[in-house]
Amino acid sequence: MIEGTCLCGSVSWQLDGTPDGATACNCTACRRYGVLWAYGYVDEDIKTQGETRAYVRGKALEFHFCPICGCIAFWRGLQKDETGNTRIAVNLRLSEPSAVAHIPIDHFDGLDTFDDLPRDGKCVSDYWF
Repeated sequence: MIEGTCLCGSVSWQLDGTPDGATACNCTACRRYGVLWAYGYVDEDIKTQGETRAYVRGKALEFHFCPICGCIAFWRGLQKDETGNTRIAVNLRLSEPSAVAHIPIDHFDGLDTFDDLPRDGKCVSDYWF
């Protein structure tokens, strides 16, 4: 399990298991937030705690942040998928570095092509240290 918490500790999340990658996206929101995402489903493999505020972007996503310290904690889909589940992604930058340092980076071009880009061999620790 990987855990993350905002700077003040009011908002937290738990991710069961270890993701096979951390997504770095260059869309207009993600590049401004500076986040690294790990994906799952609400209350299946990802659980969140604490009161958040949300910025709703379009008809697809709501970005949740701590109303006290402002850290972006996760995004949640506004619609259920075909199985009736709701997608969620947590910000791995809220984890302790040792818990996520080894996770490889996946690049997603959310600005222009909406394509997954090839891995470049970097992992989370390359972005932090």
